[in-house]
Amino acid sequence: MTAEPNGSGKVVQLRPGALAVVFAALGATALFLATSILLIRGGQDVGKHLQLLRYYLPGYTVSWPGALLGFVYGAAFGAVTGAAIAKISNAVTRLRTSQ
Repeated sequence: MTAEPNGSGKVVQLRPGALAVVFAALGATALFLATSILLIRGGQDVGKHLQLLRYYLPGYTVSWPGALLGFVYGAAFGAVTGAAIAKISNAVTRLRTSQ
């Protein structure tokens, strides 16, 4: 994706808040669905790999309460990631267009 003028001579900037909301929704949905699908499938050793997230996300387990907590963690990490991507992209765009 290139930064090109939008007709008025200005370069389009990403909105950190908007990208944070989108990434928060994606992160929350992804972690909730991953946990939920494993719980619905069931089995003897449910989510042994996903269970490793408990080392990084305090309180997270492959359970229904853990799915809800994972939703919150996914939203938080997604929001931070989305805002950071937008801010870094905008900074790089400003540097490239000011030369």
